[in-house]
Amino acid sequence: MTPEPGLDFKSMPKIELHAHLTGSISRQCLHEIWEVKKAAGETDLEDPLIVMPPGRHDYDLKTFFPLFSSYIYNLINDASSLSHSTKSVVRDFAQDGVVYLELRTTPRAMASAGLDKAGYVEAVLRALEEAQEEAPTLHARLILSIDRRNTPDEAREAVALAKQLRGRGVVGVDLCGDPTKGDVASFTPAVEEAKAAGLKLTIHFAEAEASASEAELRTILGWMPERLGHVIHVPEPVKREIAARAGIGLELCLSCNVHAKMIVGSFEAHHFGEWWRVDGPIVVPCTDDVGVFGSPVSNEWRLIQEHFSLRREEMLELARKGIDVIFEGDDEKARLRRIMW
Repeated sequence: MTPEPGLDFKSMPKIELHAHLTGSISRQCLHEIWEVKKAAGETDLEDPLIVMPPGRHDYDLKTFFPLFSSYIYNLINDASSLSHSTKSVVRDFAQDGVVYLELRTTPRAMASAGLDKAGYVEAVLRALEEAQEEAPTLHARLILSIDRRNTPDEAREAVALAKQLRGRGVVGVDLCGDPTKGDVASFTPAVEEAKAAGLKLTIHFAEAEASASEAELRTILGWMPERLGHVIHVPEPVKREIAARAGIGLELCLSCNVHAKMIVGSFEAHHFGEWWRVDGPIVVPCTDDVGVFGSPVSNEWRLIQEHFSLRREEMLELARKGIDVIFEGDDEKARLRRIMW
């Protein structure tokens, strides 16, 4: 029997739907920004390559969120560093063979730089536009995130920005952040406003045991999100409900879940092995935070082949299915169907 030809996962055209902007910044890019700021006397922060040593990827939920709040947000704190890092992220995804990218970010004010939340989002959108001129094969869109620590008013503010800027490349709204914080029911009015405006919805779902109560999961499913992220600590009745929702997207992030010890066991124990065979939901392998966990989306596909033994055509079919759950419209879906293997 002739062996099946292997896939070049880097060259393979890919979709990335669950990538946090700040978490996707490479350590080298953070180091470059730090060097400029250090030379200008603009930062007292330690070198990112010391704070986040190359090769270290074992950040769990207790160490992950403080990495951003106490360090990265204090380094990426003005329009210049925001633009530079955003362009670097797009460039890295393009070099990894990504042809459609949905980045997500929580609107945040940079008071010392004179940027309010709207100014922050507009700066990100400008950087995305400029980056795509350098990487024309990649089309990038933006999802605005509500943080679980936000107040209901802050959630509505994020939705208002998404509505205001949807013609500039904002395609949806996300709910993310520390899973031990917040009551998701308080965001229902903001979510309903987003849905009424035609914005698409993706939600971090059962990411940790703390965010996997049946009340929370049923509240989220009641919002009728187009996609769910992580989908880890899901009770069987809720699994059955998800399985019955034809066309719902599941953003599964293998390396993040394994390195952060969000699942029990290693890659072979990941729930990708359960969900990819289920009719109805559409599984999309994603990176989450490649700058932290060090696994580009090409490597996520390699891990899937290595640990779950999908055949070549099964891999390509799974990749193409992801087109159906992007948040862009029919023209972009048609482009992707032309270029994806």
